Amino acid sequence: MSLLPPAAAAEDRSRSRSLVASTAGVVASESVLGSQIGARVLEDGGNAIDAAIAVNAVLGLVAPMNDGIGGDLFAIVHDAASGRLYGLNASGWSPAALNPERLQRQGIAQMPQQGIHAVTVPGAVAGWHALRQRFGSRPFSELLTPAITYAERGFAVEEVVQAYWRASESVLRQDAATAATFLPAGRAPAVGELFRNPELAWTYRQIASHGQDAFYCGEVAQKMLATSAAHAGTLSAADLAEFEAEWVDPISTTYRGWTVCELPPNGQGIAALEMLNMMQGFPLQEWGHNSARTLHMLIEAKKLAYADLAAHVGDMRFGRIPVQGLLSRDYAAARASLIAGGRAASIAAPGVPPGTDHGTTYLAVADRWGNLISLIQSNFAAVGFGSGLAVAGAGFVLQNRGGLFTLEPRHPNVLAGRKRSLHTIIPGFMHSGGMRIAFGVMGGWNQAQAHAQFVSNIVDFGMNIQAALDAPRFSKDTFEGRDVSLEARVPLAVREQLAAWGHEIVLRGDFSSIRMGAGQAVAHDLASGMLFGASDPRKDGAAVAALLPWSG
Repeated sequence: MSLLPPAAAAEDRSRSRSLVASTAGVVASESVLGSQIGARVLEDGGNAIDAAIAVNAVLGLVAPMNDGIGGDLFAIVHDAASGRLYGLNASGWSPAALNPERLQRQGIAQMPQQGIHAVTVPGAVAGWHALRQRFGSRPFSELLTPAITYAERGFAVEEVVQAYWRASESVLRQDAATAATFLPAGRAPAVGELFRNPELAWTYRQIASHGQDAFYCGEVAQKMLATSAAHAGTLSAADLAEFEAEWVDPISTTYRGWTVCELPPNGQGIAALEMLNMMQGFPLQEWGHNSARTLHMLIEAKKLAYADLAAHVGDMRFGRIPVQGLLSRDYAAARASLIAGGRAASIAAPGVPPGTDHGTTYLAVADRWGNLISLIQSNFAAVGFGSGLAVAGAGFVLQNRGGLFTLEPRHPNVLAGRKRSLHTIIPGFMHSGGMRIAFGVMGGWNQAQAHAQFVSNIVDFGMNIQAALDAPRFSKDTFEGRDVSLEARVPLAVREQLAAWGHEIVLRGDFSSIRMGAGQAVAHDLASGMLFGASDPRKDGAAVAALLPWSG
C-alpha cells in the first residue's frame, strides 16, 4: 500500500494539508509547540517513547483542560527490536472508601460529573514511569526540561485551546485554588497571550528529581491529599502509593486484510472492533465514501456496538467481561442482521455475546529505528477542566473520570473502591504487510466510532492518513435515539436521504472538533523506510518531522 496520493489528487484535492514525511522521525500532536519539542528529542538521539513523554508533559501545560498529570493514560507501543506490540493501561482507580452506599447516604443518586467524588487516582505519571522504564533511553530530568522551561517562561495560548478555556470560566471560578491557577487575571487568557504556570513547573521538577514517587508518595501526593480533604473527599495516601500502571495485551480483529488493534476493557476500543466486524459484511467501497447507504450502515452499527459497550464493559479485575464473545465474527454477523436498510433505529438493545455473565489529547511518534507509540491521555471533561478542582500549589487539575461509573447494582461498571471506570480514551494501531500506522482520535464517546471511520477511510477508500483524518465524519454522542451529528461537508443530497430514513441530523461546521474530535497519526512504510505524519485540522496542532543532523 502506498500512502502517497496520485499526482492529480495532489494538485486538486479536498485535504487540508500534505503528509509530513521523514526518515529521521515524525511527531504528531494537537500542539505545534509540543510536536516541535518531540522532534527535538528525536534529533538529540531520543527514541519515540522518550519523545512521547516529553510531548505529553508539554501538552499538560499548553492544553490543561484536555490533559495533564491529573488524568489517565493509555498507550500502544510497537517495539522495533522485538516486532511486538505492548499495551499500557495507566487508568487510575477510585478511592478505596468511595462506594455507592457512601454517596447515597449523602443524598447522591447518580454519579457526580464534577467535584471531588468524580475524582479517581491520576494514572498518567505512573504511565510515564512504566513507558520510560521499559522502553525509554532518557531520564525524566531531560524529558521534562522543555515543559518546565515553558511553564516558567510562558507559552502563547492557541485558538482551539482558548475556546475551551473561555467556555470553562464559570466552572473555574467556583474554586479559589483553581481560579488562582487558571484565571490569574480573572479571565481566560486570550489567543496569543502569554500564560505561565510556575506551580506546574515546581511539580514537574519534583518528578524530574524523584520520579513517580514524588507524585504518588512525596510532596505532590501531600498536596493532592490536602485538596481532597479540603473538599471532603475520600482519597487516601494508600490509594495513591499503591497504584501501578498495568501492561496488557492488545486485542484485535482483521478488517479486509488489515489487523486493527485496540486495548482491552476497561476502555471502549472493543466497540471499534465490533463495528469493524459488522462493517465486514457490507460493500462499503461499492456504495461509496460517505454515501447515504454507507453512513446509514455505520451509524446503525455504532448504535449496536455502543449498546453492547454500555451493557458489558467495565474493569476486568472485578468481573468477567465477554471480550472474545464481543469480538466473535458470528456475533457481529448476528448484530449486523439487525440493521434495517432505509430505516434509522431509535433504540439499540444490547446483545448477549458468547461468554456473557448475567475530554483528551492524543499524540503519535515514529522514530528512525522503527519504534512507534500511540498515546492518549485525558482529564475527561475538557469544558470544566476535568473535575474542576486544581491541586492547590501544584498547577494541575484532577480528572473527573469517576463520573463514568454507574450506581446501578450488579452492573459491570458499578462504582466500587479501587475500581477503574469504563473509559473513553483509546489509542489505536493497525498494520498490513509492511505498513504500520499508529492513530487516535480524541473526543469522549466519539472515539470508537471515529476509529472505525478512520480505518474504513484507509482500507475501503484508499486514503492516506492525512486524508483519512480530514474526511467529513459523523458522530453520535447519545446511546439511544435517532440523532446524529454530521459535518457540513457531507453533501446536502446525502443528508436529505438520511433524514428521509429517519435520522435526526444535527448539522455541525465543516471541521467540528467539539463533536467529531480530532486525531493524529504516524505511519512507517517498511519497504521504503519512510515515516509519515498527519495532524487533524480540527485542532491547533501539527505533524513535525525531525531533522537529520548536519555540520556547519
